[in-house]
Amino acid sequence: MLTKSPAPQNPLDRLVETGLAWGEGTYARLAAPIGAAAFALYILLTAFTAWVMPDANWDMLPYLAISEEGTYPNAQALHDYAYDTVKSGVSAGDYKALTDDGGGFRSHMAENAADFHSLLGMYRIKFLYAEILSTLSAVMAPVAAMRLVQVFSVLLFGAITLLWLRGEKALALAPVIGAVLIMADFGDAARASTPDLLTSALLLGGLYAYVRGREAATAILLFLAFMVRPDNIVFLAIFAILLVAFRQKAWGALAGFAASFVAYFAISHWAHHPGWWPHLWFSSIEQHYDMDGFEPAFSLIAYLKAFAASLLRAVNLNSWVGVSVLALAGLYAAGRAGFRLDGRAGILFAALVLGALAKFTVFPIHDTRIYFPHLIPPFLLLAPPFMALWAAVTRSQHRAALHVLSGDKS
Repeated sequence: MLTKSPAPQNPLDRLVETGLAWGEGTYARLAAPIGAAAFALYILLTAFTAWVMPDANWDMLPYLAISEEGTYPNAQALHDYAYDTVKSGVSAGDYKALTDDGGGFRSHMAENAADFHSLLGMYRIKFLYAEILSTLSAVMAPVAAMRLVQVFSVLLFGAITLLWLRGEKALALAPVIGAVLIMADFGDAARASTPDLLTSALLLGGLYAYVRGREAATAILLFLAFMVRPDNIVFLAIFAILLVAFRQKAWGALAGFAASFVAYFAISHWAHHPGWWPHLWFSSIEQHYDMDGFEPAFSLIAYLKAFAASLLRAVNLNSWVGVSVLALAGLYAAGRAGFRLDGRAGILFAALVLGALAKFTVFPIHDTRIYFPHLIPPFLLLAPPFMALWAAVTRSQHRAALHVLSGDKS
C-alpha cells in the first residue's frame, strides 16, 4: 500500500524539498514562456551546429552537380566542378572519405565522370532544391549555400512549431516537442546537406495552414514541399483519399495534391528519372555504377529481401519507427482519458501514419531522414488533447484540495 512519505527531518532534505516545490510552482505559473524559451534555445543551438559542424555526406556531390548543369553541360566538366567545389568547401579528411573507399563506389565515381553523370536523374528530380542552390551559389560559395539552406530550414521548422503550439495555447509542451525532435534525429537532419529538412519545414507549414483553415497557404506550401522532394506525393495521395472518403472540405490540400500529381510526371520525364524499380535497386538492393539504360527485371524475391533488410535496420538502427509508435501511444492514451482529436485533425493524423507506412512499402529504405516529415506533426496534433487533459487534472486536484480544506474546518 502506498503511503505519504514522512516529512524530511534533515535540513538539507528540507532545503531540497523546498527548492523542488518552488521550481514546480514557478514552472506551473510560467510554463508557456519557459517552454517557448527552452525550445527556441534548442532550435538556435541546432541551427548554429548546422553551420559550424556540417555533415559532409556524399549526396552533396550530385546535388551540387544538378544545380549547375546549365553552366557545365559536359559530363566531365560537371564532374570536375562538383568534386572541386566540395574539395574546397570541406576538410581534407572529409573529402578523402567522400572520394576514397578503397576501390568501391565512391572511388569509382570520383574517377568516372560518365557513370557519375548517369546517377543525376535520381537527384535532378528534386527540382526546387537544385534551383535554390543554383540561385544562392551565384552570390556565395556553393558548399556554404548548402549550409545556409540547412540553417534556414532549422529556423523555419522551429518557428512554425512554436506558431502551431501558440495557436493551440500549448507552449507549455514545447520542451516535450523538443525532446521528440532529439529522439527523431533532428540534429542529424540539420547537419546533413540534403533537401530532407527543407521539405519537412515546408510540409509542416502546409499542415499548420490546413489545421488553421488557411486553404491557399495549404495548397502552396504542400506543393513547394513536393517540389523539394517529390516522394511527398505518397503522403499527399493518401491525405487526399482520406479527405474525400470522409467528405472533409479542404480544397487547399486537394489542390496541392492535384498540382503535385501533374507535376510529378512532368518533372520525372524532364529529369530523366530512371524509374521506380531501377532507383529502388540502386538504393536498397545494390549500388549500380552506370544507371544509363539500367532496367533490371522486377523480382518479387529481391523486393521482399530489400523490404526485410530495411525493416530490420529501421527497427534496430533508426529512430523513426519508435517515434511513430510513441505518437500512436499518445493518441491511445489521450483517447482513453476521453480527449480525442476532432475530425479534421484525426484525418491528418491517420494520413501521416499511413503515409509513412506507404512510403516505406513503396520504397523500403531505412533512414529516418526519409520519414522525418511524418514524425513531428502527430505530436503537435496531440497538443490540444493533452493540454485539455492537463487542465482537467489540475481542476481535479484543486477540487480535492478545497474538499480537504472544507473538511478540516468542519
